[in-house]
Amino acid sequence: MESGDVLGHEFMGEVVETGTVAAGKLSKGDRVVVPFTMACGTCFFCQKTLFSCCENSNPNKKIAEEAMGHSPSGLFGYSHMLGGFAGGQAEYVRVPLADFGAFKVPSHIPDEKVLFLTDIFPTGYMGAEQADIEAGDTVAVWGCGPVGQFCIQSAWLFGAGRVIAIDHVPERLEMARRLGRAETIDFTETDASVFDRLQEMTKGRGPDRCIDAVGAEAHGWGSWPAVLDNAKAAVGLATDRPSVLRQAIMACRKGGTVSVPGVYVGLLDKVPMGAFVNKALTMKSGQTHVHRYLQPLLERIEKDQIDPSAIITHRLPLSEAPDAYKTFRDKKDGCVKVVLKP
Repeated sequence: MESGDVLGHEFMGEVVETGTVAAGKLSKGDRVVVPFTMACGTCFFCQKTLFSCCENSNPNKKIAEEAMGHSPSGLFGYSHMLGGFAGGQAEYVRVPLADFGAFKVPSHIPDEKVLFLTDIFPTGYMGAEQADIEAGDTVAVWGCGPVGQFCIQSAWLFGAGRVIAIDHVPERLEMARRLGRAETIDFTETDASVFDRLQEMTKGRGPDRCIDAVGAEAHGWGSWPAVLDNAKAAVGLATDRPSVLRQAIMACRKGGTVSVPGVYVGLLDKVPMGAFVNKALTMKSGQTHVHRYLQPLLERIEKDQIDPSAIITHRLPLSEAPDAYKTFRDKKDGCVKVVLKP
């Protein structure tokens, strides 16, 4: 990223002007939510509803191709490798491909109930969907931040029989219990490892489905591999800290599924691929195909099957965003999710 870049994956607002392509599909005054993944709606991947793999929305695809082999879609408020598009934490936002991306929402639903259709609700839902949950399954979710909360709540929608949430931040664990009806593990308050606790809780079999909702910045809490992760990152020998991914692979039962909605950015070290192969595991991941989920998740909100606004802990004016970032980063004031209002 570069100095001056505008952040913001999740945003909604009112249409104040349309370009020639969007004219007729959008009108001034329309109330819309905008997916953070950008998609054209017509390319090979969009036709397969793999919208975060869109071929036409990243103008800097050559940079991404050098790093990843192929480029994913453009993203709002992200790096220049994925387009450098200004995000939504602003008074006005330009929305390319708005004729396909901007999604009109009903006027009778409050903003805060539909705002998270733009990212974290579909991301958590897709994380649960890709776990291939079967009725009665035990689902373990690492990370009880905003995405993890929606993984937890979505797991029940797919028929989970039991959800176990793993974190160390008290307010996140409390929210997982209260809103997500999850059993919880605070990995800083147990003498046993997370693996041992999960073995104990599942009578030695392991969770059927494991979801890594943490990604590249896992803490690892003093384990030897985590110490190595930090050391290698400090000297440029690694980019990510995959402690959670290691735990999920080791803990998951044989023949189970590891779903990874947590974001990884580069190269990982000491991932136990031997365990992954020999336990016959399946792994699924990806940036969220948000457009695929807009209508079905809106219907779940309208039917009161879920209230996304329940995870909001702070509502602040946009002018206080810098302080809000620090509060969230430092885990102060019970901060789990902030909504900024211009």
